[in-house]
Amino acid sequence: MTRLPENIQPVLRVVPRPRDTNTAGDIFGGWIMSHVDIAGAVIATQRAKGRVVTVAVNEFQFKKPVFVGDVVSFYAEIKKEGTTSITIVVTVYAERGLHSGKFGGADKVTEALLTYVALDENHNPMPLPAAEG
Repeated sequence: MTRLPENIQPVLRVVPRPRDTNTAGDIFGGWIMSHVDIAGAVIATQRAKGRVVTVAVNEFQFKKPVFVGDVVSFYAEIKKEGTTSITIVVTVYAERGLHSGKFGGADKVTEALLTYVALDENHNPMPLPAAEG
């Protein structure tokens, strides 16, 4: 068990339900992947100040299973920027509880690296706006 990151807020927090399980009873990897993409897109959209599209899942590692009743937190940060692209790292933690009866800890369950491209109103790649700050 580890602690959740204290220096940033999660982009998403979700509690998976029984309908989100695979045949082994663990949370389906596709459910996690979908939420990772949403979390990454939130940060990419904020940076692009508009529409983005996922163009690559560069890396995706499942480290530990997620269970029904875990509180799953998705943390996303910009890793790098190109002219039109934004690469986001998403780290996922599961706060255990319901299935184990042991509250208070978290496990890092997934890490992913995704690339998004900013789009204009005609759905063509467009340069990112100047960075603020």
